[in-house]
Amino acid sequence: MALNCGIVGLPNVGKSTIFSALSSTPAEAANYPFSTIVPNIGIVDLPDPRLTKLSEIFQPKRTIAATVEFVDISGLKKGSSKGEGLGNQFLSHIREVGVIAHIVRCFDDPDVVHVSDRIDPESDIETINIELALADLETLAKRRERAERALKVKTEQKASETVLGILDRIGPALEDGKPIRSVPLSAEEKAAIYDCHFITAKPQIYVCNVDEEGMKAVTGGKSCAYVDAVKKHAAAEGCPVSVICGKFEAELGAIDDPAEKQAFLEELGLKEPALTSLIHEAYGLLGLRTFFTSGEDECRAWTIHAGDPAPKAARAIHTDFEKGFIKAEVYTFDDIVRYGTEAKIKEAGKYRIEGREYVVQDGDVIFFKFNV
Repeated sequence: MALNCGIVGLPNVGKSTIFSALSSTPAEAANYPFSTIVPNIGIVDLPDPRLTKLSEIFQPKRTIAATVEFVDISGLKKGSSKGEGLGNQFLSHIREVGVIAHIVRCFDDPDVVHVSDRIDPESDIETINIELALADLETLAKRRERAERALKVKTEQKASETVLGILDRIGPALEDGKPIRSVPLSAEEKAAIYDCHFITAKPQIYVCNVDEEGMKAVTGGKSCAYVDAVKKHAAAEGCPVSVICGKFEAELGAIDDPAEKQAFLEELGLKEPALTSLIHEAYGLLGLRTFFTSGEDECRAWTIHAGDPAPKAARAIHTDFEKGFIKAEVYTFDDIVRYGTEAKIKEAGKYRIEGREYVVQDGDVIFFKFNV
């Protein structure tokens, strides 16, 4: 699975503004469609108070956070799947990401043009989803042709029959404008069609880009019609929703003084930047988890996939750690907070020795022993 999140949506919904706020990387943002022809890529630190706490305890020479890659892909529009507005080029970029963050405009501003000349989140979502489904239908047709040809090869018949059976199941959903992720597929079935890189099979999060008044309404527990419309649609798809004021987050990111930043957050009733929840949501949808290594030299967060056994997790540090894996010395983040030192963790019997079959858990603090 790709360890990145693609930011998509109609032109002028605030994608580049949100991307810039996320990554502190200036992205081209303009009041006209298709300003982002080549996708912008930003590496974003995963905000993690656990890593901050570990650094306070160990006082290391350096602290390194886990990261997520965000890709700002140009605005799509009706007809993108047929190449309008350089659509095919942009759709190819989407195929390379692991998760999609679908930005939906949920604010009124006569100075920012809308491609449809009206603000209608449901219609905007439908436009994007239909284009992605149409693009996947083209991919499906090509994959079907390849599978049907392979039926004539004896050694490939069984695998081809499996693929064709899966395509028969997902085809009707795409024809109805529904995503492939709405069709229940086993892990084996997903693996069988992985080479297709279907766009609508990817996990998706809807991001409501609101103005400051909309953000105040949401944080204050009040109703916001645009946001409510997105949440209703997302619930039907089983997708999470994040609410962000892109303009506010961009201004917040330009503030260096912590006290001033906190005061700015409180103006909208926020305890932390709304982008933090988006980053964590994308990280979780990618199926990622974090373990830590800690000591006087370095405290570091490492990214693995949920379910990774200890040797595979060790590979995140270096391939030699996996090849020569001997054992993993493990304790939890909660243990170091509770007991304060590794020595006291050992005294409490909470310091564990784990072997090759151990499945690393989110928040584990690990020291690997290896020999090559």
